[in-house]
Amino acid sequence: MTELANFIRINEDNTISGNIASISYDLDITGEAFTSTNAKAPVYRLFAKSPRGRRIEVGGIWKKKNQTGGDYLSLSV
Repeated sequence: MTELANFIRINEDNTISGNIASISYDLDITGEAFTSTNAKAPVYRLFAKSPRGRRIEVGGIWKKKNQTGGDYLSLSV
């Protein structure tokens, strides 16, 4: 990981890496592409490690369309 905080990167192999931090927490984030027949499902699932080292799902990234029809990504943790 880099020294940057609060960033998410989509890697060349279509995985996610990044970091989300505040004064209370500092989480290294990983993610993987997700496919579903549900049109409202995320396109990526996001994960972090619990204090005991377990991989837990913490959020997702959705592909949406803006008012002019352009694509953008929306992240929720």
